[in-house]
Amino acid sequence: MTTETAPRPGDTSPPAEAPRDAVVAVGVTKAFGGRGKTRRAVDRVTLHVRRGEIYGLLGANGSGKSTLIRVLSTLLIPDAGEVRVFGRDVRSEELAVKRLINRVSVDASFFKKLSAMENLVYAGRLYGVAPGVAREKASRILRRLGIAEERVDEPLEKLSRGMQQKVAIARAFLTAPMLLLLDEPTTGLDIRSKREVQTFVRDLRDEHDATILLTTHDLDEAERLADRIGILHEGRLVAEGTSAELRARYGAGALEDVFMTATGTRLDDADMAEGPAT
Repeated sequence: MTTETAPRPGDTSPPAEAPRDAVVAVGVTKAFGGRGKTRRAVDRVTLHVRRGEIYGLLGANGSGKSTLIRVLSTLLIPDAGEVRVFGRDVRSEELAVKRLINRVSVDASFFKKLSAMENLVYAGRLYGVAPGVAREKASRILRRLGIAEERVDEPLEKLSRGMQQKVAIARAFLTAPMLLLLDEPTTGLDIRSKREVQTFVRDLRDEHDATILLTTHDLDEAERLADRIGILHEGRLVAEGTSAELRARYGAGALEDVFMTATGTRLDDADMAEGPAT
């Protein structure tokens, strides 16, 4: 039997005898609405994300990807089910879980009048990273993400949407989290920037033993980055496996064909039908 001890203040390590799975979600359900019009954004989802892997959650806008990410990151409380992050329960051990994770959302918030560097140094201080250390790490990360040195001191409001998203990614990487939750991280980026971010995500996993859960509706991104892929449709996990396993299981030549067979619709068509992401 595995024995867990309470985390010490400031402790960012997983529990002693940490489990093989970084994330365990069992029967997770989250619904929204009222007055008899309740919609299950996440419907009895069960999944396991192994330590050190990149897990891609593929689905159309409105499939429940972002809602599930918010549950895993403790921003939403599930209506039913259980979630554990490195063995810690997201309900009863919320603060311990937060010390182990960081999250990048598709709509990152910043102090827009401050520069990229000022935002990153401020974020570092919130996580106990000294300003000098934060500035050095931020400079290195931003260079790897393709942001020129002369742009890092410009106000965020003067940077493009794509560049702001890169700064959001740099902010998450700054603290070297055990679990990184990336919610549509390359939305708004051009092809070159997407490739830079994708390469950096893989490097982070390989160099720092990070576990990454990535949501996307980009088939190429899922295939390029993820060790395993889960397909979410109308709040339910309808298929899961490596890209090769999914193609073999569904007799498909491409991941797009897998998605269509598993969900009954093409990803592009589902995106148009579903509307805003949830």
